[in-house]
Amino acid sequence: MSELIQLKQIVLISALVLASILGFVMQRTQFCSMGAISDVFVMESWHRARQWCVALAIAVMGTSFLYVGGWIDIHQTIYTNSKLLWLSALIGGLLFGIGMSIASGCGAKNLVRLGGGSLKSLIVLLVVGIFAQMTLRGIFGVLRVSTVDSVFMQLPTHQDLPSLLSQVLPFSVLVLSLILSLLFGVVLLAFAFKDSQFRKHGQWWVSVVVGLVIVGFWYVSGYLGFVPEDPNTLEPLFIATNSGRMESASLVAPMAYLLDYLTLFSDTSKTWSFAMVIALGIVAGSAISAVLRGQWRLQGFSSTVDTLNHLVGAALMGIGGVTALGCTFGQGLSGMSTLALSSFIAVAGMILGVFLGLRYLEKSA
Repeated sequence: MSELIQLKQIVLISALVLASILGFVMQRTQFCSMGAISDVFVMESWHRARQWCVALAIAVMGTSFLYVGGWIDIHQTIYTNSKLLWLSALIGGLLFGIGMSIASGCGAKNLVRLGGGSLKSLIVLLVVGIFAQMTLRGIFGVLRVSTVDSVFMQLPTHQDLPSLLSQVLPFSVLVLSLILSLLFGVVLLAFAFKDSQFRKHGQWWVSVVVGLVIVGFWYVSGYLGFVPEDPNTLEPLFIATNSGRMESASLVAPMAYLLDYLTLFSDTSKTWSFAMVIALGIVAGSAISAVLRGQWRLQGFSSTVDTLNHLVGAALMGIGGVTALGCTFGQGLSGMSTLALSSFIAVAGMILGVFLGLRYLEKSA
């Protein structure tokens, strides 16, 4: 038992270090998922979209490398289930996209801003956590299960593209994973670096760091934190994960878990989890960067309308993020790194949601 406790400490500390690096580099740059989409719609600028593509390329190729090498099993995640909840992914992604556009950023961006002293982001994250709780186990959870979650496709295999294509092509899942991830990564990198301005001034190094951190999370939870046989249950165990499976960065449901832990602290069954530590690590890394740069300052809402927009946006992110099984980091970088079909659907919904959210802000301005 003491070995499991020590292993949990190693997993949580490793997650904290990786998340702190993520928060640090995001505070120092303009890396932002919502900004990548909005820049395309509003300014017709693909600069931050190219940043995001580089991060995704690194995440996809790195995750496949771990899988093909036998360090992790991508089928031990919530994203690659054979039950394709396509409507939940689409509707949840749509709600999340609308929410992050009117709340000035996704969960990761608000965690970074919180590290820089934003009280606005603190309120946003608290509301995200409350509505995420309501969608996990509360009133919206009942509604979710009885509506969008009841519409699904039962696939003959896991929903990652290599597994699906292995049903019709004469190649193993491992071979297809290697081929598809390299093809996917090369296409994304070619798109990003074909622009000379991006090559010179694109701060693409931060995208490499973000992608490697996503891969690092998979390695920590799926390899370092994997116990083939739990001495208590004799079942396989992924140390400190809320889902009971391998996890990477996802930043909506962890807000609910963190609130649950803090409000029920005296309940000894409540303990720190992998996802909770990632959220706190991003805040810590961002705070360190902001202090070192002399940029830490308290910030609040500018008006009543600004407050209302952020509250509504946060609520939609909490509901949408849980319904879609992830946010721009969850279903986006983490889910898509496994080449899961639902992740592509969820991200498409998020892009549409950002477009609709921006149109709303334009008309209400």
